[in-house]
Amino acid sequence: MPELPEVETVRRGLMPYVTGARIDSVKLNRKDLRFPLPEGFAEALTGTTIETLGRRAKYLLFRLSSGETWLSHLGMTGIYRFADFRFKEASRYYEPSAEKKHDHVVLALSHPEHGQMSLIYNDARRFGFMDLYKDEDTCPYLSALGPEPLGNGFNAEEMAERFRGKAAPMKAALLDQRVVAGLGNIYVSEALHRAHIRPDVAAKSLVLKSGKPSKRLEALADGVKTVLIEAIDAGGSTLRDFRAADGGSGYFQHRFAVYDREDAPCPTPGCRGVIRRIVQSGRSTFFCPVCQH
Repeated sequence: MPELPEVETVRRGLMPYVTGARIDSVKLNRKDLRFPLPEGFAEALTGTTIETLGRRAKYLLFRLSSGETWLSHLGMTGIYRFADFRFKEASRYYEPSAEKKHDHVVLALSHPEHGQMSLIYNDARRFGFMDLYKDEDTCPYLSALGPEPLGNGFNAEEMAERFRGKAAPMKAALLDQRVVAGLGNIYVSEALHRAHIRPDVAAKSLVLKSGKPSKRLEALADGVKTVLIEAIDAGGSTLRDFRAADGGSGYFQHRFAVYDREDAPCPTPGCRGVIRRIVQSGRSTFFCPVCQH
């Protein structure tokens, strides 16, 4: 499942080509993805202009001139690509290998700089979904989300407030989208390693009796931001089905310290630990039992 860096990578790849583009027509090759498409979806998009392309947590947000926002979640295999349109740099051009039978949504765009384009949403497993909303506070997918980990609202003090009295394991607490938006299995494991915190310690143990964050929690907040920034700079991680908007691979998987590195030596300088794998809530967790405590 793409996490925040992967979705941000897709957003940055699409943004120059969709911002300012008029949606001339929308073709729906099926009525549903993971969930049914909104009633009147094609009609609501047609004739509008994509004013900005944003992101909230793991959602792409196409903000339209109509005042509505088209929300898109990529699921496990959702990708956007252009047909009959080449990126300026030949090396970035992507000839899609995905079967066209999985092209579910096709938009004809008119861009003031790039001209006529066809933007295609392809999703083999159809775990992605789309929605329309006018007010983020009433959107069921966004209204309960916690702060963006790269935003000003995310810091150790905010985490302490949410972790106070929380007995859940630290990894589970960080995966709770109400605590922090956009984190997933990969980057939680990496951030916890950078902060030298075990994934199975109670979240409340990092909060002082005064309610203030401990030094370890401050290190974790820094670790979350740092690992996400580095992953975005590297174009995300190519695991299973993820590809960037131009079809290129992400490279952050080559920098993983712990994720999917069971039995490998810990990369922390001076640490002689070996990466272990445990299962938490049915999902693999990777950590160093020596330098994470």
